[in-house]
Amino acid sequence: MEWLAYVTATLFFVLGAGCVLLLVVQAPGTWVLLALAVLLEWLDRFYLPEGAPPTFGWPVLAACLALAVVGELVEFFAGAVGAQRGGSSRRGMWGALIGGLVGIFVFTPLFFFVPIFGALFGALLGTFVGAVVGELSHQRSRQQPRNVRGSLKPALWATVGRVVGATSKVGIGIAMWLTLTVSAYWR
Repeated sequence: MEWLAYVTATLFFVLGAGCVLLLVVQAPGTWVLLALAVLLEWLDRFYLPEGAPPTFGWPVLAACLALAVVGELVEFFAGAVGAQRGGSSRRGMWGALIGGLVGIFVFTPLFFFVPIFGALFGALLGTFVGAVVGELSHQRSRQQPRNVRGSLKPALWATVGRVVGATSKVGIGIAMWLTLTVSAYWR
């Protein structure tokens, strides 16, 4: 029966790689990976012999849950932090946040010719447009309203922040995948 545990670990390795690829296309790959690991942990009782160590163990799964939450927070707030770094107003930061989420759905069809990275480009364009719109809607003072040129720097920084956030989330997803895979093989 020990061979079945290694076959399961290998299958998890392959499916986990697919979950990391989901992250690249802006899909919830960390959560799919975690759900797959929890399902496999639950199924241990049906195929592992009595008294055998679990595939992952609940402490490893809890650590991966914490990593998944950190990944989501980093991705969500990175665009706003980038906009703030670029001198954005609060409206510009909110525009970057909302624009990044809306851009995944609205702008992704514009990048249909880029099969894997289309959703990422849509999110980046949404972040940029959202930050520009947010900045244009914010009037700094009665004498000096924000113009398009003045809103480009915060929008560019918001987009850079979004790239850093997405890249960080992929890195966190890879760390989760490798942690779970090593745990599955090293029982």
